[in-house]
Amino acid sequence: MAKSDSFFIRHSIEPDNSGTFVQDSIDLGAYVDALGKSVLRIHNVAVTFSDDSGNAAQVAAASDSAAMQFQLTTQSQTDTVTAANRAVVATGIVYAVNHFTTDEFPAIYEDMDNLPQLWTNGYLIAVDTLYLGGEASTGWVAAENMTISIVMECTVETMSTAAAMALALSQQ
Repeated sequence: MAKSDSFFIRHSIEPDNSGTFVQDSIDLGAYVDALGKSVLRIHNVAVTFSDDSGNAAQVAAASDSAAMQFQLTTQSQTDTVTAANRAVVATGIVYAVNHFTTDEFPAIYEDMDNLPQLWTNGYLIAVDTLYLGGEASTGWVAAENMTISIVMECTVETMSTAAAMALALSQQ
């Protein structure tokens, strides 16, 4: 397989603090063309959970808690799915607890789903759209919408047409 130099694809979504699932598409048409034998290899995904200005998110009340999660999928979703779903490329959840007496920066726990997404040989993508979805629970400071931002390190590679089409069909 021919490889390109690595490059970065960035994307963000802004879920409100209601626990409502939101999703946005990431156009990969410039990189992926299964008929033309071109596929995308994601080497790793870095994720940031913040407020809508990029600052650290605060939990609203003393002894309160909050959660935020994301999923990167090869198919559009209407709600969060488990990692067992074949469309899932990456997932992550953080839990936050405010141990103070006012609105403060919380202690963050990622015991349920570790955020760094590293693969030994990368993750091949043969569809021309990825979907970044996520949600944020109540408990975050109400005046701030949360932001989930991802940075994916990628390369473009070539495969045989048959292999690229088979991979694309398996990801739709």
